[in-house]
Amino acid sequence: MMKTAMREMTTRKLLLDQFLDPAQLDAVERWLPGCTMTADLSWHETDTLVLHLRTAGSDYILKSAGSSNHHFERELAAHQGPTAALVESGYGAALLFADSSARLMILEYLPGGLSEHTARELDPEFHRQAGDALRTLHQGEGHLDSAYESKLLAMSLKRLSQEHRIDPENERRAYEVLRAYQPRPVRLVPTHGDWQPRNWLSDHGKLKVIDFGRFDYRAPSTDLVRLANQQWLGHPELESAFLQGYGGDPRQARSWPIECLHEAIGTVIYAYRLGAEDFEAQGHRMLGRALQLAGC
Repeated sequence: MMKTAMREMTTRKLLLDQFLDPAQLDAVERWLPGCTMTADLSWHETDTLVLHLRTAGSDYILKSAGSSNHHFERELAAHQGPTAALVESGYGAALLFADSSARLMILEYLPGGLSEHTARELDPEFHRQAGDALRTLHQGEGHLDSAYESKLLAMSLKRLSQEHRIDPENERRAYEVLRAYQPRPVRLVPTHGDWQPRNWLSDHGKLKVIDFGRFDYRAPSTDLVRLANQQWLGHPELESAFLQGYGGDPRQARSWPIECLHEAIGTVIYAYRLGAEDFEAQGHRMLGRALQLAGC
């Protein structure tokens, strides 16, 4: 029996050895003695690691990332306070263990499957829940920031100076819009940064939210940019249901085009760097719509 247990432990450690370094393996063994890995749930677009772990009685999610991957710090910051209301309302996962030096965290496992490419993606009731969940997150402690919009403009201009495949005329128009915009103070709130069905689980129709790797304090309307450029196109009923759940519309006519432009430029640059042509094409479409919104 002892030899069998030794073989099982060796198999478990060898399997995790494919993903974790010795210090991380030791931490996992302390936190979840005897756990096994059941699945690698990583997207493999970056070095962000997402593993499904299991002990005799429970399931967990392990997240990690390399030292140059800022998504780990953002996710850890989100789970150390701002997501508490989502956890309490049943929308989010609790942080159970974390070691920032080992770049490792263990989260509560959320049941359900990704809603992207399923009927839930275009389900008004599911979008209503997404609006309610986002309102719950945005109601966290915020603050007024007089430099936020200036930084947003500077970041967009910097991105435009990098290598890309933006049409020269669209590039010229984007520069024109960004340079003409006059920044103002903005109230920032906890935001997810990638609020869309790709990060929504459906547990028998109940919404669960995952992946806070783009968490930051931003203008609340920024969490609507992805939806407005994807699922809501041609589906006004989804937008209406979402805003009903949210309890209003956080978008401001003055700043919304700039927020869409910033996200579009970021998408084009990031996707080009990754070599993700479909994602890059989506970014170019987003850019065209943002320029139209800006009246340019």
